Amino acid sequence: MKRVVIIGEGPTEQEFCKDLLQPLFNEYQCYIQVPKIKKSQGGIVHWNSLKKEIALYLEDRSVYVTTLLDYYGIESKHEFPKWDEAQNIVDKTKRMDFLEQAMADDLDSSVRYRFIPYLQLHEFEGLLFSDVQVIEDNFELNEFNDLPYLKDTELHYLNPEDINSGKGTAPSKRLERIFKNYNKVVYGSLLASAIGLGKIRSKCPRFNQWIDKLLSLK
Repeated sequence: MKRVVIIGEGPTEQEFCKDLLQPLFNEYQCYIQVPKIKKSQGGIVHWNSLKKEIALYLEDRSVYVTTLLDYYGIESKHEFPKWDEAQNIVDKTKRMDFLEQAMADDLDSSVRYRFIPYLQLHEFEGLLFSDVQVIEDNFELNEFNDLPYLKDTELHYLNPEDINSGKGTAPSKRLERIFKNYNKVVYGSLLASAIGLGKIRSKCPRFNQWIDKLLSLK
């Protein structure tokens, strides 16, 4: 059985991986391990710290290592490789590809082939907008604070990965506005399960490409 270590930022990503990814990966004889970033208070850390953690997992020659990190939240101060250069790339998909390649290139060449870097554009919670009708159908009206904003977001973003990373309009901020008493960890897994991994993959091409890559590991 293959093993893949998915380093995520917090419990939301951990629950998502356990509840939705592991059942699919079981079909491919692949076990996933989902640690949180060490020395994190629930967010991203300096690249050097993360790089050391990645390298530590890669010391086990039987595992592959990947990341599930939000692009939203990474800043220049975190000193990800080629960060400033990447900001000149207008196309966000190409920018993510560039940054991921830079992350891989910064690891030792002897283990690099077992590292599959992944940055979620713009934020994990963007995936939760893959089917807003499912969201509407699974919650009572009195649980919404701003239901029209949910529909408005769908109309403006055919690809949920394009939902922007503004401080007030990032996917997680939108969910906070849409729902009363929004709980990031509880709602993350709940919404993703209601929508289903198949729908999420069909609506989010970069995310789907990452999953395909992991499932194809030998």
